[in-house]
Amino acid sequence: MAKNVIITKTARKKLVQARAGAITLPKIVGMVFGSGGVDSSGNVIAPSENQTKLNHELFRKPIDGYSFTNDTTCRYECTLSESELAGEYISEIGLYDSAGDIVCIKTFTKKGKDGDIEMTYTLDDVF
Repeated sequence: MAKNVIITKTARKKLVQARAGAITLPKIVGMVFGSGGVDSSGNVIAPSENQTKLNHELFRKPIDGYSFTNDTTCRYECTLSESELAGEYISEIGLYDSAGDIVCIKTFTKKGKDGDIEMTYTLDDVF
């Protein structure tokens, strides 16, 4: 099975620069949603560390919050309201920082979003 979640090269570059004190690491502020995480047959496409955007971005939204599930994992959460992305099929999500850069991407089988339900997505940032 292909790896379906990655930390982008952009994120890793920022991390190494911040550890050296060359920059202040921008915080995670939002989640990005897209429909390009699967091919025409519905097979999940593994994301690439060199990606700077989703394959087919649909929407960006500030995160609802985060929690630390252990010493090396932060779980980010974002809820789509009933009307947000209604009728769309979501198959890729990512985290973006305050500079607008996507730092993490996850792909998965497409999930339909109905207009009468909220959907909450979680994404773990693991070190």
